[in-house]
Amino acid sequence: MKRKLCIFLAVMLAATVLAGCGDKEESASSGSSSIVEHISPDDMPRPAASVKEPEPVAEPEPEPAKGKEVPEGMYLSELTGEPIAEELRNQRPIAVMVDNESIALPHFGTAEADVVYEMMNSTANDRITRLMMMVKDWGAIEQMGSIRSTRPTNILLAAEWNAVLCHDGGPYHNDVYFQKPWTDHFSGTFGRVNNGKSREFTEYILTGDLDRNFSNSRYTREYNDYYTLGDKPHFNFAEWGLEVNLSDVYDGVSSATNISLPFKHNKSQLKYNSGTGTYDYYEYGEVHKDGEDGETLTFKNVLLQCCDFNQLDANGYMIYNCIAMVQPGYYITNGEAKLIYWSKSSECEPTKFYDENNEEIEINTGKTYIGLVPSDSWGQVTLN
Repeated sequence: MKRKLCIFLAVMLAATVLAGCGDKEESASSGSSSIVEHISPDDMPRPAASVKEPEPVAEPEPEPAKGKEVPEGMYLSELTGEPIAEELRNQRPIAVMVDNESIALPHFGTAEADVVYEMMNSTANDRITRLMMMVKDWGAIEQMGSIRSTRPTNILLAAEWNAVLCHDGGPYHNDVYFQKPWTDHFSGTFGRVNNGKSREFTEYILTGDLDRNFSNSRYTREYNDYYTLGDKPHFNFAEWGLEVNLSDVYDGVSSATNISLPFKHNKSQLKYNSGTGTYDYYEYGEVHKDGEDGETLTFKNVLLQCCDFNQLDANGYMIYNCIAMVQPGYYITNGEAKLIYWSKSSECEPTKFYDENNEEIEINTGKTYIGLVPSDSWGQVTLN
């Protein structure tokens, strides 16, 4: 009996085990596949909100560009914005009238000028121009010229620099201006060079001439009370060592690698020299070379002023209306040109140059050419 009971229990246990195994197989076959597919990290659940993700690291803002340090014993010239000897800081510049007729060539010392003006000297002779050289370190002059007569416009422009005007005579129209207390000038008191030309082409500023002239005059060598700028520069210069590229600052900038001016007699041009980054001056169809050392007359900046004028007599003597407000012009540098506006409020106040937002334009440091273009031929200025 016991043996029968054991056999019965063994059969029942086996049936129970088999039934259990059958349920598991059915469960596995009726559900999803037992193979687990790979899940990309991007499909993984995000951390719970309580888990903080790292904040993105902000990129540091670039530091503004810095110019160069001024060397010890020097300061930045009010004419060029470049370093010159500190001992010259209070010394007045001179403004030198230079003949620009072809027979007067080659010029001497002109490549050493800091600022050069060119303007119509007379309505006669195809509106021949004359140059006015602004020089700060005039003690270094060995020979500059040849020297010729001046016009009222030059007197007015020299005054805004508090410069002593150096010339040889001029028409009687100058007299009323030379009587003004803000005008200092030396006339016909310079050296002569035997260069084989007629006498009017032989006068030059030579070494020692200016020291002698100042010693024999009541004029101070330093800035006087009519200098309105104090320690400020005449131009709004960029920081020394930095460059102004007009297309980086303004819209409406045009290419200007060749500048042709409507001075029929001289055929004045300025051509961009990519090697030096400056504009070489041409007249009479040739590049201007200094007779002293063969150096090219070249400029970092070109400023053109549209300016009307009055003819004073039948001889063609005239005066530009250079005291005026909001007149058109161009600033040209680094192969680019920008239309600007200029204003000069009085005899001793400097000419200022503005953009269309009435902000004073920033110009590059270096030498500057300023051309006064008659308003009746302004449309003939060519930039390309």
